[in-house]
Amino acid sequence: KRDWNINVDEILEASVHFGHKMKKWNPKMEPYIIPKCLTRSRSHLINFVKTAQYLSEACDLVFTAARCKEEFLIVGTNKKVADSVFEAAIRAQCHYVNDKWFSGLLTNWSTTKIILSKFRKLRIKEKIGGLKPRDASILKRQLRHFERALEGIKYMRRLPDFVIIIDQQKNYTALRECKILGIPTISLIDTNSDPDLAF
Repeated sequence: KRDWNINVDEILEASVHFGHKMKKWNPKMEPYIIPKCLTRSRSHLINFVKTAQYLSEACDLVFTAARCKEEFLIVGTNKKVADSVFEAAIRAQCHYVNDKWFSGLLTNWSTTKIILSKFRKLRIKEKIGGLKPRDASILKRQLRHFERALEGIKYMRRLPDFVIIIDQQKNYTALRECKILGIPTISLIDTNSDPDLAF
């Protein structure tokens, strides 16, 4: 087992220990917060020791799966994390969705595969060039539409073995599709989320 040395001080410095306001919290998150401890704005404080422990376990799981050459998909469509999702996916050489999750992306995989194939063919067509100005303009417009939705999964040939979801609330549709298909997920969640949904 690899020792990831997740530092509690780094967790505190990144401010990931601040939860949602008390009125928005999910009671199922009670085991993961510091009891009877609220900030001035009446927000819960997440137990950073447990966070470090679970992050370490998740890292071990990801490391083992990566060694077995398993396919990963990172999903984070919140504007605040979109750039981080892109950078992490490029570094890890895995697939990502950081703009918008389209319903049925995984559960309707046969259709998604056809759309991805069309996208790849359009890119080849663009590289070859030699089109009339009007046709080139139409092609660029089509590619822009595809790139927004599919850029991060353009080389995905099969369903992923693992999906890492940043912000379970925002990406609930992706999580639901993973549950339907039995794809294991690693979710980064806040105090307003249901921890039982991640598996």
